[in-house]
Amino acid sequence: MKVGVVAIGSIEQRWSDAVERHIRAVFGFSTERLPPLDRVEFALDERRAQYSSSLILRELATLGPPAVSRVVGITECDIFIPMLKFVFGQAQLGGQIAVISLARLRQEFYGLPSDAELLDLRMKKVLVHELGHTFGLTHCTDRTCVMVLSTNLDQLDAKLDAFCGSCLGLIREHLGNVDHE
Repeated sequence: MKVGVVAIGSIEQRWSDAVERHIRAVFGFSTERLPPLDRVEFALDERRAQYSSSLILRELATLGPPAVSRVVGITECDIFIPMLKFVFGQAQLGGQIAVISLARLRQEFYGLPSDAELLDLRMKKVLVHELGHTFGLTHCTDRTCVMVLSTNLDQLDAKLDAFCGSCLGLIREHLGNVDHE
């Protein structure tokens, strides 16, 4: 399986590299860097001063070549869905497209000192969570599972960056026993 990675808006290349590295390490999938989505004004909600993750997902759905089975976008834009003030990421449940945002994962967003290691761990958790949704996984009740719902940083930081046994079993069933350490 191959996952396409798309930089959205202004984002440092190291983050696309990190996404690719985590996809390979967690899922064992190959990755392909797709052309960036430089212009994201189409998703800006000026009233909220945020970007619609649903509109970004819709645009990402048009970018994936047939050679990739999933597309993951990564952005610095602060993203939202109408029913929530913000989201860390969003994915098509059982679909092929996901987007993750670094904006609210950064300590600096909250006026705190930068922490690169914590940011990388948070990004990995959101990435794995959103890719889990593309494989049909819903939110888990195990508070340590990467698939538990996280609507704030305390919840995100409390969970692990791995699937619980039940969710891992569902992923393996879906993929046909691929190793997902």
